[in-house]
Formats: sequence, structure tokens, C-alpha cells
Amino acid sequence: MAATAGTQVQKCSRCGAANRVDPARAGAVCGRCHSPLAAQTRPIVITDSNFAAEVERSPLPVLVDFWAAWCGPCRIVGPIVDQLATDLSGRVRIGKLDVDANQMTASRYRVQSIPTMIIFQNGREVDRIVGAQSREAILQRLRPFS
Repeated sequence: MAATAGTQVQKCSRCGAANRVDPARAGAVCGRCHSPLAAQTRPIVITDSNFAAEVERSPLPVLVDFWAAWCGPCRIVGPIVDQLATDLSGRVRIGKLDVDANQMTASRYRVQSIPTMIIFQNGREVDRIVGAQSREAILQRLRPFS
């Protein structure tokens, strides 16, 4: 589905349907499930308790940033991840998981070094980025999934 001038194609975060949206108009809803098509402008806070709902059952690919507040490289990558949430809204969901507060999920995915960013598609890990990376390097890894 090609976007016409002034419109964007945005996938519904609930059902995954592609919708042609005019960013100048407020209140857009999905044509299939009628859910609001709100632009994701901030990363989703991922926890042990909401991981299945936000990541495993997401119709969109999800990039999860495994981080900790005390980690220097995580603080460097943090603003990049925040910007990606806005830039990739409707195409890729962006989430952040604090490994200190959510040790079960971090352990489940064997996160041993942070920052680690894992890309999930259809609930399964499809790629892993370990260490601080540039915005361009992260986008390059996301390109096949967005």
C-alpha cells in the first residue's frame, strides 16, 4: 500500500493492519479493528509481567533495549533508543527493560552484557545487538524487519 502525498502508512499496534494516515489529522483509528492509531513517541516500559503482552504477542517487530541505570554505555544508547521510538512509530515497537528490576526476563534471554538490544518478530528473537551502537548501526539491523 503506497502512501500518497502528505500521508504515512502506519501499522496498527493491536492487529498489525497497514493504515494510510494523514499526520495532520488527529484521532485516526485502524480500519480493521478500530483501535486508536496513536503514534508511539516514547519507548514502552517492558517488565517481567508485561513482556508477553508487549513483545511476544505484538503484531509489529519489537526492539527491546536491556539496560541498567548504573551503566554508562546504556546512558549513551538511551537517547538513541528514545529517538527511534518516534522515528519508527507504526513500523517497529521500541521498548526498554531494566535488567536490575526485571531479572527473570533478562535471565531468560541470557543477557550477560549491557546494553543489549534484542529484535523480536512474531514473539521470537531474530537478532541481537550487544554493546553501544550508533543510530545508523541500529537502523541497519532493524531494516530487514521494518
